[in-house]
Amino acid sequence: MSVNRRQLLGTGAAGLGIVLSGAAGSVFGAPAQAGGPQGTGKGPAFKGYGDLVADPNGVCDLPAGFSYTKVSVQGTPLAGGGLSPTFQDGMHTFAAGRHTAIVRNHELTHEATYPVPHVAGLVYDEGADGGNTVLVVDGGRLLSEKVGLAGTVRNCAGGPTPWGTWLTCEETELTPTDDAKLTKRHGYVFEVDPFGRLRDAAPVPLAALGRYAHEAVAIDPRTGILYLTEDASGPFGLVYRLLPKRPLGGPGSLRAGGRLQALFAGGLADLSAVTTLGTKLAVKWVDVPDPDAATTSVRKQFADGTVSRVPKAEGIYFRDGSAYFVSSYAKAAPAAGLHEGQVWRYDPRANTIELVLRFAPGGQFDGPDNIHISAWGEMILCEDGDGDNHLVVVGDDGKPYPLARSVSQAEFAGATFSPDGVWLYANIQEDGLTLAIKGPWVPGRRR
Repeated sequence: MSVNRRQLLGTGAAGLGIVLSGAAGSVFGAPAQAGGPQGTGKGPAFKGYGDLVADPNGVCDLPAGFSYTKVSVQGTPLAGGGLSPTFQDGMHTFAAGRHTAIVRNHELTHEATYPVPHVAGLVYDEGADGGNTVLVVDGGRLLSEKVGLAGTVRNCAGGPTPWGTWLTCEETELTPTDDAKLTKRHGYVFEVDPFGRLRDAAPVPLAALGRYAHEAVAIDPRTGILYLTEDASGPFGLVYRLLPKRPLGGPGSLRAGGRLQALFAGGLADLSAVTTLGTKLAVKWVDVPDPDAATTSVRKQFADGTVSRVPKAEGIYFRDGSAYFVSSYAKAAPAAGLHEGQVWRYDPRANTIELVLRFAPGGQFDGPDNIHISAWGEMILCEDGDGDNHLVVVGDDGKPYPLARSVSQAEFAGATFSPDGVWLYANIQEDGLTLAIKGPWVPGRRR
């Protein structure tokens, strides 16, 4: 099942952080020595946005020149009835005419103070409190907020589709046998359309994507192949791909099914064993015997040494022909090696993975979770670690820089830019807030 870092370590650990080597500029196709914003080769190399300035309102510290607006607060009224749910997690934005639509997950099981309201036609399981909401915003101003999906469990992250919908992931394997309050089996991915094109009488689980503790999903817009991560332990989760029967088929096309496979890279049983940046491993994809896990969890269907396990497999994001996925940390045995986070790049054309960032004890940050990569190449990581939690931006020099700090020390989640790149939306999860952050994005280019 999924692992919460604070449940394992408590909140008192200190002195852990991120140490990054290599050049993020080279990750995105522009060597760091070329200078300039990532991918431009112009101006000085990007090294973050400067020191954070204390927020007098005690919510979110930002660099000078940046500001935030609360666009959504838990417990406020929703369109159609009910109150705005809590524990906001993964998000993505979509162009909606002159405005922006945001699909936002809620990582809830049941008995939440502010559950996702059960709206007729949108409920999968009457015994569950999770799901997601759809916000329409004009920059930092909320125009509307309503339910997109209800009655699911622990909607953690997910990912956008090339056809403009959102795949929301249940980070669980619970069944009514495990939890008597539930009425259906969980651990699925669901498709949510912010524009209402699916017209379903009830939510439809995408069984072909597997039933396991999903974290996130990313789709190759060239081939339509899906890449998925699993946040699990006992044993650790896996990285998967789905070869869909109807690639790039549009809303609802993933219901046609496909072939689910698990990653096996370089013959390694555990990717945490890799410590050298730039290490490349050839990949094999191994068929999943029973994606729906009728009797045995998907990851337990493989003998050790036949697939590559990933401690805390978290966010995944597709950009410029590659899928970047995060291992949040490997803290102790049975992990093969110890780290405070890894970021791997999968190259579908070469069929290899490469370790592009490694986070080791000794720095300011730890525990990366969700990942987002801007249109101009900035990698942004949502920190879910011990002590202070940040939005972290990676510079051209391969080093991490603080972009925002949660004053309450609550976890950041769901960072995603607006389609025009002007606003960054992010959640402070335990505070029940969704923020819109505006600033001078990308050195040398003011908006």
